[in-house]
Amino acid sequence: MEASPVAVGSRWQSLLDEGDWSYHREWWGEEDGPGEGVQTVFRRHSECGNGVVSVSAYPASLPASEHWPAMERWLQESNSRLYPESASSDQFKVLGYQWRVMRFNDHTRQSTAKVMTCYRTSGQRSLFLMQQPHVLAVPYVKSMVSAGLTALSCSSYDLPQAASGQNTMKILCIGHGGGSLPLFLASKFRGATIHIVEIDPVVVSASVESMGFPASPVKGLSPESMLPSDADDLLWGGIHDRVFLHTADAEDFIGSDGNEYDIVFIDAYDGDDVFPRKLWDVDGAFMKSLEKRVHPVHGTVVVNLHSDSDSEAAEGNADFQSALPMGRHVSQVCRAYMQHFGVAFTAAVPWLCNITLVACRAGGMAGGARRGLSRRDLVLGKLLSKSDTVERALGLPFPCLPYIKNGFTMVH
Repeated sequence: MEASPVAVGSRWQSLLDEGDWSYHREWWGEEDGPGEGVQTVFRRHSECGNGVVSVSAYPASLPASEHWPAMERWLQESNSRLYPESASSDQFKVLGYQWRVMRFNDHTRQSTAKVMTCYRTSGQRSLFLMQQPHVLAVPYVKSMVSAGLTALSCSSYDLPQAASGQNTMKILCIGHGGGSLPLFLASKFRGATIHIVEIDPVVVSASVESMGFPASPVKGLSPESMLPSDADDLLWGGIHDRVFLHTADAEDFIGSDGNEYDIVFIDAYDGDDVFPRKLWDVDGAFMKSLEKRVHPVHGTVVVNLHSDSDSEAAEGNADFQSALPMGRHVSQVCRAYMQHFGVAFTAAVPWLCNITLVACRAGGMAGGARRGLSRRDLVLGKLLSKSDTVERALGLPFPCLPYIKNGFTMVH
């Protein structure tokens, strides 16, 4: 029985968040690498500035083994719909769940996902990997989702209609990693079409071969990247048909793309942990093209930034951090996006030295200002009033409000 959401956060007592930060010790590894004795399931050199791209596997404590039969029954039902003639002969066995962590140069954690491995008893190439799209393990991804989608909802966009599939929605993700963010969005928004841009084909291959990302959204995959040919139809129930992964340079893609996006997520650091200048140059081609490709009223852009302050990351059991001081570089990036979109704010990511930047159209977010009310109070008030709408519409297992309020700062 679902808990009554009378008080903020009360519902979270009844919804299990498998990506809660309390589980991070299962996959965090060591500060200088994956850790001793950890299994490496993918390792390949990048020609796109990311150095060595690797994926490490760690045992996951959840779901517990007593819950695996329910997943096996779901797989069996899905298989029966696809192959009614062989329903009795095909059987499925869940082999387990793992955390899969992508790193650049064995150091920088680029992406974390929970992956299920299962086996079909008949046929060839019958081992399947499926990323668990409801699990967001890294706090900065939850921060991007919470702040970005709430800002979109504040700009007169009907989020529940897109979630239910009654309205269409177009989303762009720049930077792919393991694909946890686009899969989460595709699973939560039935009306969404999601385009992903990733410059590095090695990163794309790693996500498909080792992190359970569906293969069919990707064009031009090498043969060794392919799992069983029916894997996507069996595992994803049509979600994969609304996801399109483009191996391309973001500047080139956005310059030639004809879509108009409701929201854009940008998480594009290279192997040296650098956010490319061309993705924030206020006078550059990328920013000018991006402004044209985002909806003129409610269009929202969300950017993951690494703090360039001297703040240290908090311990895993610490409370939410207060505002991270923004150094010169991050301040320049924030101002560039504000200049192009009109309104911008940041939120500090808990437990990590990351900052979420959200840029919105001024007319959508800052409209309806009341005399005597500062822009900060207006924007924050709107966000706080809409956060519950986002949580309910998407059935989130985590609250948006703490991620929005944590270190909230307007960009000037």
